[in-house]
Amino acid sequence: MRYACLVYFDPTTAFDGSADSNATLGEAEMNRQSLLAGGVVAEALTLPNEAVTVRVRGGNVSMTDGPFMETKEVLGGFVVIEAEDIEAAARMAATNPMAKLGSVEVRPLVDFSKPRPVM
Repeated sequence: MRYACLVYFDPTTAFDGSADSNATLGEAEMNRQSLLAGGVVAEALTLPNEAVTVRVRGGNVSMTDGPFMETKEVLGGFVVIEAEDIEAAARMAATNPMAKLGSVEVRPLVDFSKPRPVM
């Protein structure tokens, strides 16, 4: 099964210039390069101030600079992996160096051949 590993962190901590943060960011880039070389999708995102949020309501399109957030942590990147189950995916996510500065959310990707969830 495929899983998205969503990387969250507080930019004020990740980019504070400390030796620990700089070392972790260096590890993260080496990890990303290694994953890419193995054919895994692994990308970092720019900070939210460079984003645009698009909404369509009643046929009207609105665009707002940046996302609306009430948290200090931001989505900073993602990795798409193959794993036997969510526990195996979580073990793989724990090897992401950015988990030292924030968190990695592991979420199964939708299998469109299966019925939609019922809420």
